[in-house]
Amino acid sequence: MTTAPTLHHRRTTCRGCGSTTLAPFLHLGEQALANALLRSPAEFATERRFPLEVVLCTQCGLVQLVDVIAPEVLFSNYLYVTGTSDTMKVHNAEYAETICKLLGLGPNDLVVEAASNDGSLLAKFKTHGVRVLGVEPATNIAAQANSAGITTANEFFSGASAKSLRAQYGAAAAVIANNVLAHVDEPVKFLAAAKAFLRPGGIVSVEAPYIEEFVEHNEYDTVYHEHLCYFSISALMVIAERAGLRIFRVDRKPVHGGSIRMYAKSAEEAREHAPAVVELARAERGKGYTSLARMQALAKASAKQRSDLVALLERLKREGKTLGAYGAPAKGNTLLQYCGIGTDLVPFTVDKSPLKIGLFTPGMHLPVYAADELAKRRPDYCLILAWNFADEIMRQQAAYRELGGRFIVPIPTPRIV
Repeated sequence: MTTAPTLHHRRTTCRGCGSTTLAPFLHLGEQALANALLRSPAEFATERRFPLEVVLCTQCGLVQLVDVIAPEVLFSNYLYVTGTSDTMKVHNAEYAETICKLLGLGPNDLVVEAASNDGSLLAKFKTHGVRVLGVEPATNIAAQANSAGITTANEFFSGASAKSLRAQYGAAAAVIANNVLAHVDEPVKFLAAAKAFLRPGGIVSVEAPYIEEFVEHNEYDTVYHEHLCYFSISALMVIAERAGLRIFRVDRKPVHGGSIRMYAKSAEEAREHAPAVVELARAERGKGYTSLARMQALAKASAKQRSDLVALLERLKREGKTLGAYGAPAKGNTLLQYCGIGTDLVPFTVDKSPLKIGLFTPGMHLPVYAADELAKRRPDYCLILAWNFADEIMRQQAAYRELGGRFIVPIPTPRIV
């Protein structure tokens, strides 16, 4: 008899180094899963909530969550697709070009993407004539990718899947993981699986939100149950080492509020991390990005942002102003729940993704309408929940602005633009 997987458990050891020296510093309360949008009000009463607490490993400096939700619950049916953002389309084209030029890839080379979503990034590699393979656990999105011509295996990326897929498709020139390593409860095993997929001379490239932006820009809303880790280069070095990899390059990228892209080779081909990478790690330690005191300061800044934002929205409501929101992203749902912003303050939000339209945000239950509803409903102020795409959103909503609408950007501190 098989037992059902545990829906929720709490870790007691660090994902990076295995130590037990985990110091809590930020508690965002009991929250509904940030991407689990609801289909009808009938589901509100049975919605489950889980603790959302951030800790620091004082041994290796990895910032992480201790509350773990079963990945089958989080990712088997998913509502985030990478192809809806113009910003990400440009970013993906640059990513593919960089990897192809770095390795001199051609039609006989294979690029594998773990957690490949709708295949938008791999599609850019195909334009360079490279063979591609996606590995995507969400059944609905894997089907979407396959129908778009991106060969995609509908499964979780793991040591076992890497072995079987390598046997079927051949060894990879590059294994890329774009905003997925933070979602993995065992990142060392994940990177070891990526390494096992490589041909000689191949690389692993990982992109993830960076701890510097998280701390300096008060990006607490990037915390949700899917994001189990918040990476510094120092912590990534430890994880890579344990997986048998060495980092030879790190690029800074502006997407998702500020990210880093790590490039790594097998330890058999690169005995040490590159000197420039070691220097970056030294510099971030000097800025306190691996220290508990700096993380505790972030927690205080987050509490102030919450009180300032709620005060602003309540003042506008007292003045008779109407409010709406743009976006139903995971980060926005964390922000709404942490700040306690419900339909009494912000009656609705809008979104471009057809997968979200007609649903309700988790926790606070804002109805999600199509993006063109913003200009039709004409609230006086629009809270941009997808603030990392604020410039793109404000350009797209020119009609709303021409009608007198104004925007509120909540992070790092609330401001009207």
